[in-house]
Amino acid sequence: MDQQAIEAIVAEVVSRLNGAAKNDSIPIAVSARHCHLSQSDLEALFGEGYELTKKADLSQPGQFAANETITIVGPRGSIEKVRILGPARNMTQVEVSQTDSIKLGSKPPLRESGDIKGSAPITLVGPNGSLYKKEGLIIAQAHIHMNPDDAARFDVKNGEYVKVDVGGIRPATLGKVLIRVSPRYKLEMHVDTDEANAGFITGKTKGKLIKDEAAL
Repeated sequence: MDQQAIEAIVAEVVSRLNGAAKNDSIPIAVSARHCHLSQSDLEALFGEGYELTKKADLSQPGQFAANETITIVGPRGSIEKVRILGPARNMTQVEVSQTDSIKLGSKPPLRESGDIKGSAPITLVGPNGSLYKKEGLIIAQAHIHMNPDDAARFDVKNGEYVKVDVGGIRPATLGKVLIRVSPRYKLEMHVDTDEANAGFITGKTKGKLIKDEAAL
């Protein structure tokens, strides 16, 4: 075997090893405060028959940030221009950070997205009216979206909790990170703005998944 062939094989091996290393990392996205609205609540806030208009696609397939925003009001304060994410869902949910909840004067629980039963109340204000919701305000549990192939590669299952090591200038380990598996998901971890600020996490940050044996 000549030297050129050997160098080609070595280059191929290095390339594959680098690719495998990259595949072990998980992109992290910062999820700022936002809301999901049911169609009936959307119409109550914006008018009968109203449909959301797309501002930008999100990383998860079929999801988008709408041009429309609302004001959310708690017992002690309010926050304007809270972005609506589309499309409309079968229930209304507002996701904020702990810092946001202090401004609102509310006490939302830490929950998996979609689990709003018994969560905190919130008032929503749109251009066509306002709504008082007895529940629906939460702080979203940090989580990782992944498809079944990703889950197999990382050896995790839907509903499992893991840890994620985050590098950078302020390294941190985030615990009790929820795994969410669906064929429609794209690999991505979501943290809120408080978690991002604490770890200097930006849209270019990646993490390393660690099996949390204590949580099994």
